[in-house]
Amino acid sequence: MSELLEPQVVELLRADLPTIATNTIEAIMVEVPAYRGALDGVMGVTIANAVEVALAGFLVLAVRGRGDRAPRSPAIEGAYRLGRGEARSGRSAEALLSAYRVGARVSWRDLSATCVRAGVDAAGVARFAELVFAYIDELSAASVAGHSDEVETAKRSVERRRAALARYLLDGAAPDVLEAAAERAEWHGTTTLTAVIVPEAQVRPVLAQVTPQSLAASEAPGLADGREVLLIADMDGRRRAQLLQALEGRHAVVGPDRPWPRVQVSYRRALRAMTTPGVTMGSGPVDTEQWLAELVLSADEAALADLRARVLAPLDDLTATQRQKLAETLRAWLLHHGRRESIAGSLFIHPQTVRYRLGQLRDLYGEHLEDPVWVRDLTLALAVDADLSIR
Repeated sequence: MSELLEPQVVELLRADLPTIATNTIEAIMVEVPAYRGALDGVMGVTIANAVEVALAGFLVLAVRGRGDRAPRSPAIEGAYRLGRGEARSGRSAEALLSAYRVGARVSWRDLSATCVRAGVDAAGVARFAELVFAYIDELSAASVAGHSDEVETAKRSVERRRAALARYLLDGAAPDVLEAAAERAEWHGTTTLTAVIVPEAQVRPVLAQVTPQSLAASEAPGLADGREVLLIADMDGRRRAQLLQALEGRHAVVGPDRPWPRVQVSYRRALRAMTTPGVTMGSGPVDTEQWLAELVLSADEAALADLRARVLAPLDDLTATQRQKLAETLRAWLLHHGRRESIAGSLFIHPQTVRYRLGQLRDLYGEHLEDPVWVRDLTLALAVDADLSIR
């Protein structure tokens, strides 16, 4: 391929490169706020080297034209590394592209001035401009690709570390382990966490509506297949209503809020609510705060069954039907504080029927119905609705 510019012009350009590089860097630092002071430290050296390598690539174009890619590969690779470094430095892709736009304008202004001074005709300058700006497009594309790859790599790394933190929390790890895991995950500023169990398909929609500090765990002790645990940050107090509203229409179970190192307590409660008798699993979220009595009374199901059998023992000699009716009446009597009309309304029977049944219960229980300990045990045993005809 024939040379685009005469050798003497190329030599003039080569001699001007240090000045062009300095002018380019100074312009970028002035016009792009993100790069003010960027030449301090190691990253500044990297940026300066990248500019010099890129400008050297212009000379390759001047000598060989666009067709020969091999000599330009160092510049492309350098641009890619620059993009990754800029992402690590916290500068955005938009700032990087702004720097390229400023750099392209300033460097071409100086390059073209040298070409004109060397007597290159307008057609030659135009051909050189076409190749230079195509080359700058390649460089900027490589840098953006590097920036994007670094951001994605960093994001995946943070996600992995936050998933590890979530597992430590659900396993109940020691405080020093949790603190170290939170530091590695760059996770801070959160006071409380609330465990929410949701179907896998609901994870992303829910996370999109809550604070970015929330965590997700696809694996947790006792968790059924097809479900995941979300640890929602700072939804305590009045903000809990916002969380429940965000979960409306979703098959979610919501534990209580807890200080973040103790969110395992929240998860265990949500998990237990899923199998607790009396807790209704509907189409919307199950708020465990609304089912505390059921959760307390089901903490030891065997003990509850034994308690129920003991307090209902005076009914043992009755038929199953009689036993069921009197047990229901006894439960209503406890819940409605003996108010006959209220008991009749809750059981859909006549007040006289209530009076008759209460008379039977007094005959069977005798003074036990006046004993505070027996009344306590009866209340606990019968608080959760159940098939009271079965011992």
